[in-house]
Amino acid sequence: MKILVLNCGSSSLKYKLFDMQTNAELARGQADRVGLPEAAFRHEYKQNKTFIDDKPVKNHHEAVHALLDFLLNKDNDILTEINAIDGVGHRVVHGGDSFQASVVVDQSTRKLLENTKILAPLHNPPNLMGIDICTSLMPSVPQVAVFDTAFHHSMPAYAYTYAIPYKYYEQDHVRKYGFHGISHQYAALRAAEILEEKLENLRIITCHLGAGSSLCAICGGKSRDTSMGFTPLSGIVMSTRCGDIDPAIVTFIAEKEKISISAVMNILNRQSGVLGISGVSPDFRDLEKEASMGNKRAHLALMVYAYSAARGIASLIPAISGLDALVFTAGIGEHSLAMRERICEFLFWMDIVLDKKMNATLDIEGLISSSESKVKIIVIPTNEEIMIARETCALLKNNAH
Repeated sequence: MKILVLNCGSSSLKYKLFDMQTNAELARGQADRVGLPEAAFRHEYKQNKTFIDDKPVKNHHEAVHALLDFLLNKDNDILTEINAIDGVGHRVVHGGDSFQASVVVDQSTRKLLENTKILAPLHNPPNLMGIDICTSLMPSVPQVAVFDTAFHHSMPAYAYTYAIPYKYYEQDHVRKYGFHGISHQYAALRAAEILEEKLENLRIITCHLGAGSSLCAICGGKSRDTSMGFTPLSGIVMSTRCGDIDPAIVTFIAEKEKISISAVMNILNRQSGVLGISGVSPDFRDLEKEASMGNKRAHLALMVYAYSAARGIASLIPAISGLDALVFTAGIGEHSLAMRERICEFLFWMDIVLDKKMNATLDIEGLISSSESKVKIIVIPTNEEIMIARETCALLKNNAH
């Protein structure tokens, strides 16, 4: 079974094509700056071959068309016909209360999906646009929506309920949803494999640390609590997002600056986080460089982020009654050995002890905890695409029966 995984962003499109019989990745590609003159589509296939298509990509429809043309090009020897694709799995950020598991998209589910746009106005519209484009270009190929929020629907009510008038939950579904669920689920599964333990026996906190960052407490393979909430703005400090703050700050800034609530929300989403503190950059590589040169605000931003993550990890312990493994994943979690060290230093009192040499010499994946650490510390590169492909494959097989 061949599964195409698609992730449509507001100005980007990423894809991977898998052969699920062998778990082989047949091709991958990414188009950035869709709609701009400098847009280009980079394809990688057959392990070491690369093709850069610099034809203008005016919109997402053209981007999907371009990726299908590439996959069907006889010279590339990837696919012989479009129906060789057995299904397309789409990452959809927010499923709300209506979608607690992956679904095959038909006319009725597509109508319901429309209602989720208001919950994630930056992410869901392009995600759903990808579904619509693929439906029009390959009408006989099943489309599957895989939700970032679905993994967190196992949270108990006391973990997802906000202390506001209950009518807002009953009428408007205002509650904690959590995000990055696909990544958290993959990291937990892979951690169990590395530790050679059954997932259901492990208490794990996964740290998805990237431009958007979130933590998840997992017990018995299920999410019991997570740091992000109703939207991806809450939780720990991020690249440009503020994370958890006193909500009264919103009206304070609006009144003081004489700007609208939506303008304040734009500040909190796009101008805050480590960018707001440092005034330098949202990129942690830039901050590390500036901090090493004596920039105090860059150093402060890094410490605020590390403390925010450590405090978030500690706050999740009650959800799973202890901790067996701490997992770092996503861009910062996988690549910033300095940030992993800072976070673990704040958690030393919990017998979370990082081996500095192992942390510094780690290649891609593996253990970095000291022999004296009571908690295993693991670095795992995230692979959301293979999780989406597995979900899509399983759902289509179940539907076939």
